[in-house]
Amino acid sequence: MTRTQAARALTACLEGIRAGLVRGDRVTISGFGTFGVSHRKPRTLRNPRDGKAMEIAARRVPRFAPGNELRSAIQNGKAEPC
Repeated sequence: MTRTQAARALTACLEGIRAGLVRGDRVTISGFGTFGVSHRKPRTLRNPRDGKAMEIAARRVPRFAPGNELRSAIQNGKAEPC
């Protein structure tokens, strides 16, 4: 595979993950992990400089949960070929 072909394949994969997350779907890559979207509630925080209250709006945030194979590879320090 050439570098250009690899770049196109990677871009297509990342665009697929992004599109799934925008729709609110979970995206699972077997052996690697799961991408998902969480919802954060609105909340009030204090500015540490002046102590004034700040309103933080509700938002959707991306999340990643590593799969068991990725976790064990990190624990064992082994890089196995794909």
